[in-house]
Amino acid sequence: MAQGGQGGRHQSGEEVPPEPDATMQLKAPEPDVTMQLKIPAQPQAAADETMQLRIPEGGIPAGFHISADSVNSGKSEESDTTSGISEESDTTSGISEEPDTSSDISQKPDTTSGISEQSDTASDTSRTSRTPSRRRRKAPRPSPAARLTAALGPLLAPVLGPLVARLGPYARRLRPQYPRPGRTGWRRWVPSWRQTLGGFFASLGLSTLFLVVAYAATDIPDNLNTYATQQDNVYFWADGTPMARTGWVQRQAMPLEDVPEDVRWAVLAAENSSFYSDPGVSFKGITRALFRTLGAGDTQGGSTITQQYVKNVYLNQDQTLTRKFTEAMIALKLDNKMSKDEILESYLNTSWFGRGTYGIQRAAQAYYGKDVSELNVSEAAFLASLLKGAGLYDPTLSQANHERAVERWSWILDRMVAIGKLSPQERAKYRTFPAPLKSNPLYDTGEQSDYLVELASQYAKKTARISDKDFDLGGYQIYTTFDKNREAQLTDAVTKAREQAKKDDPKAAKTAHFGAASIATDGRILAVYGGPDHRTQGYNESNATTVPAGSAFLPFVYAAGLEHGVRKTRDGDRTPVTGETLYNGDDGVPVTTPEGPYWDRSGRKVAARNDDGKSYGQISLHQALALSVNTPFMQLGMDTGLDKVRSTAEAAGLLPSSIGAQVPTLSTGSSTPSAIRMASGYATFSADGVHTEPYSVRRITHNGHKVALDAPPTRRAMGADTAREVQSALTDAFLAAHPDAAPAGAEVAGKVGTTEDDTAAWYVGTAKKVATAVVVYRIDLNKSLEPLPLQGLGGTGTDSVPYGIWSRAMSPLG
Repeated sequence: MAQGGQGGRHQSGEEVPPEPDATMQLKAPEPDVTMQLKIPAQPQAAADETMQLRIPEGGIPAGFHISADSVNSGKSEESDTTSGISEESDTTSGISEEPDTSSDISQKPDTTSGISEQSDTASDTSRTSRTPSRRRRKAPRPSPAARLTAALGPLLAPVLGPLVARLGPYARRLRPQYPRPGRTGWRRWVPSWRQTLGGFFASLGLSTLFLVVAYAATDIPDNLNTYATQQDNVYFWADGTPMARTGWVQRQAMPLEDVPEDVRWAVLAAENSSFYSDPGVSFKGITRALFRTLGAGDTQGGSTITQQYVKNVYLNQDQTLTRKFTEAMIALKLDNKMSKDEILESYLNTSWFGRGTYGIQRAAQAYYGKDVSELNVSEAAFLASLLKGAGLYDPTLSQANHERAVERWSWILDRMVAIGKLSPQERAKYRTFPAPLKSNPLYDTGEQSDYLVELASQYAKKTARISDKDFDLGGYQIYTTFDKNREAQLTDAVTKAREQAKKDDPKAAKTAHFGAASIATDGRILAVYGGPDHRTQGYNESNATTVPAGSAFLPFVYAAGLEHGVRKTRDGDRTPVTGETLYNGDDGVPVTTPEGPYWDRSGRKVAARNDDGKSYGQISLHQALALSVNTPFMQLGMDTGLDKVRSTAEAAGLLPSSIGAQVPTLSTGSSTPSAIRMASGYATFSADGVHTEPYSVRRITHNGHKVALDAPPTRRAMGADTAREVQSALTDAFLAAHPDAAPAGAEVAGKVGTTEDDTAAWYVGTAKKVATAVVVYRIDLNKSLEPLPLQGLGGTGTDSVPYGIWSRAMSPLG
């Protein structure tokens, strides 16, 4: 009879064995994947999630005990999801049953055995899987951070422990958890208000700490920038003696009390209307500079007057965030150290206003020829506009500058009204732009050296890559190529001719201009005559490209024919040309092309003309140049190719912008080169065809230190034989016109130049490796740059005014 159970009868009346009761015997379930014995569920013996064994009331039935192997088996790696708990039962694993001969519990071989054969096999497999491999991997060495933590942990624990315990809960709340639990959709990724607020205050605290440290670490420099004690720029003659001292850096310190109130507020309205209330920096401007740097790379704009003063006298002009930050820190300290009036006074005395001036006093003199105390509010508004960039707002430089200046001037006056520093009634008085003087009266001395200084400074800035602003800061020593004796001789020759013209024809002489230049064959500009007085005429007559070259251009056509040959048919080969090649020298001979006569746009045949209408018949090119016969060279230019004529003239030294249109008149001098460039071109013939670009500065130093200067370019413009033939023809031209002017054997060559409409008279020639070009013409500068007829000012063929100037300037010729 089984324990704890009652028998029953089947409906058929047969005796049925009683079902085993939970308190009577254990059922042996089918072995699971963990190969552990399952114990039937009992109300008081259920295993909980802590894996603790519940002892049923009455104790464990006899014959059962807990083995260590069973417990270990319950923790096998193959049973990680159930942790020793059967999928079919909640009972605790690890209870094994050992067969006991004294036990009266019946067991079935297949289903009720405590440990079946398959169970033993699985258990062995599980133990095998837990056996460590013989090739055990060596544990990795702890990182330096881990070792440091292990060493310092015990030392810091007493100090940091309470702090961590107190702040830990708050830190865990602020720690971002993404995605956030309890949120759905995009809200899972949005930080909580605690996290946002904490991050904001943390950033604010760190930023404040950084600014405090930066402010404390920033000192106001002891030394001002070098311009505060700047020198003038000094120019030297070729022999090393001083030629001129320019007052480019002109500054006169003015006390603020001597600067009118309107002038002060015009500057403040333009640059910093909140000057008297701000802390010395503009946080809005700094922020804007940051975004501009990150975006367009520009950090200009937005600075207060204090910041601008700091940049001008303590820092450099680099547009970087580092400089901007340092500027702001120094400005904050300076605002605490100096009064607002002291800062404004220093700013007005050190700011750059263009035209070589620093300070409001020199600016008033440079632009209006008066002291700052005499300025009205309209003039002050214009000067204030220059602080934004004199190169952009000086109206005398270009039309675009004029438009910008007028707009800025008007805005400043309106701004003064807006801030209450100018009444609307007073503003209404200023509707006309106060045009400044055309040039700086502080710069001119009235001497011819002003033109030399102008040429040298332009060349120095270009070839040494010096900005206008840096050059205006001064401290440069410019060693020029100008020969003092030649300059004096040339100036004297032109001055005498000018005085003679005033006597001969006073009315015509009022609009007469005399340009002249002497250039060595190696490119050095030795002397120029730019005009009567730079103070009244800034227009440089030696460098003007306004009048045609006329017959003085013929040598370039001759050189092109000699260098490239001629082509008589469209597809034919070129044939060489020599000085003995014959051309028709008659006046009025039609110009032809391979297809026939050349017709102009009006439908007329183009014909060449000689001076005085004289005809020469068949004449050699060498003789034609010597006698200045025009007609052969117009046809020679067509046969050679006008493109070849143009390229030869440019290679010899003429500027491309001055070359005339590619029509037949190009060969007879429709180009408009300056006297400097014509002298440079003839110097190329004298230098056997090697051209060196004209230059006026040979050396530059800055406060005694050498400044890198580009060497003048040198190139071969034509073959040596070509240049010598042209020079030979020019020598014969000089001898034919002036047989007794030079001693025998003297290397003197030259040619007269006339124009068909009598608007210019030239003489260009060389002697002793120096080429000099002289041009006389008439232009009324008050009306236009259109040349006027000379009306006899150029002299006659036998008594040429340009030749007279040339011969006196080049004397002695032997």
